[in-house]
Amino acid sequence: MPEHYGALSPILHVVPLQLLAYHTACARGTDVDKPRNLAKSVTVE
Repeated sequence: MPEHYGALSPILHVVPLQLLAYHTACARGTDVDKPRNLAKSVTVE
């Protein structure tokens, strides 16, 4: 990614990293819509 965007740089880097994480999880056969151990950190009412 180009370095000349300054304050927008973090936002521009997030999307490709999220896509990388998504495709890595899909390649591993992980269900990305139901993360493991979610019940331990989130309380559903």
